[in-house]
Amino acid sequence: MLKQYLQFKLSQKLSPQQIQLMKLIQLPTQAFEQRIKQELEENPALDTGKETKDEDTLEEFDNSEDEYNDNDEINTEDINIDEYLSDDDVPDYRTRANNYSADDEEKSVPYAAGTSFTQHLRNQLSTFRLSDEEYEIAEFLVGSVDESGYIRRSLSDIMDDLAFTQNIFTTEDAIEKVLSKVHQLDPAGVGARNLQECLSIQLHRKEKYPDVELACDIIDKAFDQFTKKHYKKLLHKFDITEDQLKDAIEEIERLNPKPGGSYAGNNRTVEHVVPDFAIRIVDGELELTLNGRNAPELHVSREYSNMMKGYKEAKDKSKSQKDAVMFIKQKLDAAKWFIEAIRQRQQTLFVTMSSIMNYQKEFFLTGDERNLKPMILKDIADEIEMDVSTVSRVANSKYVDTPYGTKLIKEFFSESMTNDQGEEVSTREIKKILEMVIEEENKKKPLTDEKLAKILKEKGYPIARRTVAKYREQLDVPVARLRKKI
Repeated sequence: MLKQYLQFKLSQKLSPQQIQLMKLIQLPTQAFEQRIKQELEENPALDTGKETKDEDTLEEFDNSEDEYNDNDEINTEDINIDEYLSDDDVPDYRTRANNYSADDEEKSVPYAAGTSFTQHLRNQLSTFRLSDEEYEIAEFLVGSVDESGYIRRSLSDIMDDLAFTQNIFTTEDAIEKVLSKVHQLDPAGVGARNLQECLSIQLHRKEKYPDVELACDIIDKAFDQFTKKHYKKLLHKFDITEDQLKDAIEEIERLNPKPGGSYAGNNRTVEHVVPDFAIRIVDGELELTLNGRNAPELHVSREYSNMMKGYKEAKDKSKSQKDAVMFIKQKLDAAKWFIEAIRQRQQTLFVTMSSIMNYQKEFFLTGDERNLKPMILKDIADEIEMDVSTVSRVANSKYVDTPYGTKLIKEFFSESMTNDQGEEVSTREIKKILEMVIEEENKKKPLTDEKLAKILKEKGYPIARRTVAKYREQLDVPVARLRKKI
């Protein structure tokens, strides 16, 4: 039997322009500047800087939706050039963003050429007496050193590579002998195959004071017990006092676990965070500004507008001219949309951050994380009547400069739990209190997760031990045994 059903389905699809706007909202300041630069390169109808209008030469056209074909002329009477020109109205939040000006000269900071880390090591090889083969092996070993200063590959792999790539047939013992020379290079510890070897190399290069000799023995003979902080076993093994052990551990703690990172010529790209917003306290009130780099001055090219005007005034309109005017109209439309999208981006960013600032007003006035209120994306989305995904795009990639440092906006969001008074408190508040309890603990007898849970319960936060463990891990705090100090 054949049955028929009538089903209504309501679906909403985003237009390409809406998708592009969402992408623009998601971009942080530096990536946004790159996006503007790209658009300026791709669309000649878009210009930067403040536009000066010439009312005498401005012609009015109405926007046309007519499609061009071979038989019809484009009706330029229906295209309004005014729609493509910049507006003199400047949003209030844009005038308050005073830490960047469009007139500022763009300066690029040159990088010092310097010497690479590998070249720095290779230059030192000339100070050793090495045969030609040994020198080639040493160069290969130096080329295998990573940014941290380690050689992470086994000697057997290196031996195979030397045979296949350098046509050098040697033994692991011969490579080990050359590696001992590499271990004498600066910075101390370079070329080590693991942390134990790295620390040992550095200690054996120091003057042999009693503390250093004991530290060498601990690293060479009891490294596993040292890393697990089994101090009682170390005291018994080496028959030493607590003070002697403490002095030796202090010697070890002064060592560099990543010798490659200490080399000044090791040029690495450092990502600089550019705050998208700034919050300041003025006369006891919060003041929010949007970074001026998020509010560029853009307008539609006057030259392109004049091209459209010239086509209208031309008596003979050839097919090539018609094709040209369609291209011009397309670029003008794209420029106008991009300018409008940037305006909407500015407004969305400012409205969203303003709502977050007001929601967390007590925190921004005091800087105390215990004053952070529970806040989820939906709280802000409902308040500003926008979609949760829009708020998420702002929060996940934007930074705000506060009197207490530069913060990632998503850090202000947290779930809530109920304390023993029946009040909703932020999980961030609990984490802060947990952090303070751990800081104040006796490091000779660090608190276990079970004891931490008990203390938090006494403070009015009844949470389980496994929740304490989760929060502790999120704070990047090790277990009690690894927090122990002699």
